[in-house]
Amino acid sequence: MAISSGNTALADLLLINGAVQLVLFGLVAWLPFMKTGRMSFVDIAWPFGVALTGVQIALLGDGEPFRRFCVAGVYLLIGLRMGLGALTMARATGVIFQTEFPRYEYRRMLLEDGGKKHVRFHMQAEILAQGLANVSVLAIPGFLLSVNGEGTIHLLEGVGIGIWLLAYLLESTADVQKLRFIANNRGGVCNVGLWKYSRHPNYFSEWLVWTGIVIAAIPSWWLLLHAEALFTWIVLGVGGAAASLMMYITLVYLTGAVPAEYYSVRKRPDYQQYQKTTNRFFPWFPRK
Repeated sequence: MAISSGNTALADLLLINGAVQLVLFGLVAWLPFMKTGRMSFVDIAWPFGVALTGVQIALLGDGEPFRRFCVAGVYLLIGLRMGLGALTMARATGVIFQTEFPRYEYRRMLLEDGGKKHVRFHMQAEILAQGLANVSVLAIPGFLLSVNGEGTIHLLEGVGIGIWLLAYLLESTADVQKLRFIANNRGGVCNVGLWKYSRHPNYFSEWLVWTGIVIAAIPSWWLLLHAEALFTWIVLGVGGAAASLMMYITLVYLTGAVPAEYYSVRKRPDYQQYQKTTNRFFPWFPRK
């Protein structure tokens, strides 16, 4: 059978991951928010939650070992890179442990300006939403791959992992280019390297990372057609594909490009000109 113990393995992974993420977000994000009123703790809980998903894939998945451990490594690299980066920044700047990230200040401002009552409740709900993303749409593609017992690697799997690897390298490159620019041009507008073609190449690359994983999971999802009830199969497909859409919405509108540019325009006089010449998200050649 192509899908190894399909129903049982997949159900167990989803249930165990739900419990793991609930405990993680409760201890690392929700309780600190209740004490401090800051949402920035999510930037620790979310990536380490992704890394823990990778651990579960490696230990609890029962599919073909090479595929399973490759996918586990992908989730671990994504989560640990961002999680350790957040901790490093927190120690160096005090953000998270002492102050709020601007993007979460922006969310609070939108809620207050929109006349929302019980702003703290809404922010708690957003913490819960990020935890639920780790429980569902972000975990489903990896879990689908982890129960695939096929010995042959499908073309789409190779394409998806290739996209992930390229995007992972691009994201790392964009971060390094930004740090180097800031070190030598404090207060300037970073428009060098990848930043010449997109105002947020790091966010674009992060979206591409998850899109690559979704593409890689398509063959594993298809193999489940006769191992799962039709409704469950459709829900898994929609849930897996939603990882790409959800990351796009988040990285552009919620905690990514739009909040970042709200502050960049106010801090950097030349940023409006940069907006006129450079695409916000998808890379393209600068406009004259």
